[in-house]
Amino acid sequence: MVLFAAVLIYAASDLPYRGDPDNLMHAEQSITDTRVMGSYFIQNAYRDARTPNMVTVVLGDYRSIDTFGEQIVIYTAGLIALLVLRKTKRRRVV
Repeated sequence: MVLFAAVLIYAASDLPYRGDPDNLMHAEQSITDTRVMGSYFIQNAYRDARTPNMVTVVLGDYRSIDTFGEQIVIYTAGLIALLVLRKTKRRRVV
């Protein structure tokens, strides 16, 4: 555990400062010279969906197929857990 924690601290020490305005995550163009989609989501979320919560717009509108697939997986896992853990009636042997 100590070795794992040391690796995590070492890896985190190389991360950029979150509030740095020159950080690549704040750029309008990626390193491949294409437009960064996060900027589009931030600027147009309300206009596209008329929903004030940007997270809801991204998950419910922009990524709806992916989110629906995740919901199916979670529902299926819950159903399987219910079927496995349910009480079964004992049969009486006559």
